[in-house]
Amino acid sequence: MIRLRQEHLQTIRTHAESTYPDECCGIILGYLANECKTVVEVMPTENVWNTEAAAEFPGDRTTESKSRQYAIAPEIMLKTQKEARDRSLNIIGIFHSHPDHPAIPSECDRLYGWQGYSYIIVSVQNGKAGELRSWSLDDHHQFQSEVIENII
Repeated sequence: MIRLRQEHLQTIRTHAESTYPDECCGIILGYLANECKTVVEVMPTENVWNTEAAAEFPGDRTTESKSRQYAIAPEIMLKTQKEARDRSLNIIGIFHSHPDHPAIPSECDRLYGWQGYSYIIVSVQNGKAGELRSWSLDDHHQFQSEVIENII
């Protein structure tokens, strides 16, 4: 389960709409207690997917564009991890959008996902954020739907 506030969801939806038709991405900060992740902050980031980023992945991914892929700059991940640690928080997940596709993880999402993280995906249809779902990887590296609970 992942717990977050309505304003966190709104930040994700707004970022997704602002980057359409490209995928948006961002980092989710919070903490884990009793098998439940609690979100403290969502941080929109720039989608830095390009041919250089594609070269870091196996196979020929150079034909992929920002409308079908996302990448968060490694230096942003590292900086965010350090800042989170200073605040007694952790990176507990990543969010991204699927422009004109369902909020279901792709095979690429599965292959490059990290166990322990939540992956919030928002579907953006014709520029409007719609369905939003959270996923986590199980012990067999398969995505399982994760319950989203709104904190009031």
